[in-house]
Amino acid sequence: MSSLNSRPGVGIRTAQARSERLVGQIHVYDGAGKGKSQAALGVVLRSIGLGINSDRQTRVLLLRFLKGPGRPYDEDGAIEALQRGFPHLIDQVRTGRAEFFGPQEITRFDRLEAQRGWDIAKGAIASELYSVVVLDEINPILDLGLLSTEEVVQTLQQKPEGTEIIATGRGAPQALRDIADLHSEMRPVLHERGIEGLEVYTGSGKGKSTSALGKALQAIGRGISQDKSHRVLILQWLKGGSGYTEDAAISALRQIYPHLVDHQRCGRDAIVWRGQQQELDYVEAERGWEIARAALASGCYKTIILDELNPTVDLELLPEEPIVLALLRKPRDTEVIVTGRCKNLPSYFQLASVHSEVYCHKHYANSGVELKRGVDF
Repeated sequence: MSSLNSRPGVGIRTAQARSERLVGQIHVYDGAGKGKSQAALGVVLRSIGLGINSDRQTRVLLLRFLKGPGRPYDEDGAIEALQRGFPHLIDQVRTGRAEFFGPQEITRFDRLEAQRGWDIAKGAIASELYSVVVLDEINPILDLGLLSTEEVVQTLQQKPEGTEIIATGRGAPQALRDIADLHSEMRPVLHERGIEGLEVYTGSGKGKSTSALGKALQAIGRGISQDKSHRVLILQWLKGGSGYTEDAAISALRQIYPHLVDHQRCGRDAIVWRGQQQELDYVEAERGWEIARAALASGCYKTIILDELNPTVDLELLPEEPIVLALLRKPRDTEVIVTGRCKNLPSYFQLASVHSEVYCHKHYANSGVELKRGVDF
């Protein structure tokens, strides 16, 4: 997890030493940028991964508003990959029509479908059968007035103590943001020279690495639907120890798709502060980049996740120029996802076709709330 320490610098810390919170939190991911539904799927994967190795099985409901059958969506492949790997743990419900519409185009069908989805959500939350309930695209549903914001807020405030709620979509109403324990806004940044298949997630908010994990799921699921093997490489810098946010999720991915997922990490098991870099930090950063450079040139991977590359460059552990050149030369059909916060924006940001700045409006860790296994670490 990205460090919340106020000391100057950029660093990553483990959550291993923290005690576990028992109360489920309400997460809101909104904004016009990309990554909201991906972040929710990353949290789902992490929750399931931790449940595999514990005596508490994680069961998940994916309730997708405004995503009726008949039209493909970015998350379809990711959800198919999840359901194939964990068919007894994932339930999915889709509601709405398979087309975009505005406030002037709302029909009786839209209201009925929104209410149908919300009735299912209420029953699922009250049943206590699900440890994670994802309300995908409920934010625009509320923004369009298809459901009562007051009723939704009251229901979520009365949820079972241990249930985690994740609400996604642009246009989250203020009343929902007010009761959220975590609120990350994805803000799009546009570049004129964007390279197809290069995505950057940066900023201080939660959702960067989890969005990248959602992309890994998408790649695997897309390959399954096409009867192809889409290999994924997850390469992490500044994470040489254990107990990191993504460990359980990556473990789950490798368990169900061992021939499709490769994982490498580098760095010391310590926070690296600006001005306090050690020789080993440079050696480990370069080792990771050599792996990344070879993977980019090989064409063997459909998706390559360069997790925490941004703070590695910001700490001047790696030069920018070789990274820019490697990204310019990557195969057209290889997707690259680069994550991590940074103070000084690297020049390769200008090459991104998708760039989301994840802005932190609220995070329960800043309020003294303990972190929870399977969701935060």
